[in-house]
Amino acid sequence: MIPAQSSLAQADQDVAAVRAFNRFYTRKLEVLDQHLLKSPFSLSEARVMYELAHRGDLSAKEIGLELGLDPGYLSRIVQKFEEDGLISRKPLATDRRQYQLSLTGKGRAAFAKLERTSQEHVGLMLGTLSADDRNRLLGAMGLIERLLGEQRAALPPAILRDPRPGDMGYVVQSHGALYASEYGFDSSFEALVAEIAAEFITSFDASRERCWIADIDGRPVGSVFLVRHNDDVAKLRLLLVEPSARGLGLGQRLVAECVSFARACGYRSITLWTQSILIAARKIYQDAGFALVKSEPHRSFGQNLIGETWERAL
Repeated sequence: MIPAQSSLAQADQDVAAVRAFNRFYTRKLEVLDQHLLKSPFSLSEARVMYELAHRGDLSAKEIGLELGLDPGYLSRIVQKFEEDGLISRKPLATDRRQYQLSLTGKGRAAFAKLERTSQEHVGLMLGTLSADDRNRLLGAMGLIERLLGEQRAALPPAILRDPRPGDMGYVVQSHGALYASEYGFDSSFEALVAEIAAEFITSFDASRERCWIADIDGRPVGSVFLVRHNDDVAKLRLLLVEPSARGLGLGQRLVAECVSFARACGYRSITLWTQSILIAARKIYQDAGFALVKSEPHRSFGQNLIGETWERAL
């Protein structure tokens, strides 16, 4: 009984957290005010104007379906807008019971003022945030929209960027957790990744070395390193794509960046060390022009493995 009670308590806490966020967010955007952004319009009225301004001529039925408004409530909004000279309406040729709605010149001017006010209001709110915090906020908002949308939207394209403070911790943690979960690697693998990341920081040569962090919705979902092995040979290390970002070609993009950068730096070849069980990674390397040149069994990370060396000429 205790696990069931605990599960119910957690569910209640989750619901309470979502409701608390909803109250905070609506207060923050001032949509609980009697009129939106000190304008003459309620939130629903502003949404109707937005649809008419951005989608051209629509019927009242189409707007009601799009916004999920009660027909009677929408009818009152339309009547008020017509009385105020903000919209015109005419019967549809295909159904005389339905009306095609359009903003009048006065309506467009009213909407333009509302749009400017909204733009300024949100701009002031974002202006209080640092660039990093702004990116985190926008990423979180995109994630909420994607997860809770009526149709789960496809992931947005990943952004490849240079590492920021804290990203090396992400590289170590993500490798340790992922390889333990998917391949049963023990903590010695995480220790190895930490050594590689630490060496990259302490002996970084910006002219010949690079790390890329892949971001989606402001959250890191992958990484790769290109480091100097010797004057002629670069080494590709720590390629990782998290499960949530797989199937998007991100691994191929990360490896392609390494190849392009290595060529620009004047390296003659790239080498890498991987394991035979990493089927997806091996396919990415093969497709990128790498060839298997050596393999040997070894006992590492708590597993019996076959290590592989792959190389690509530039």
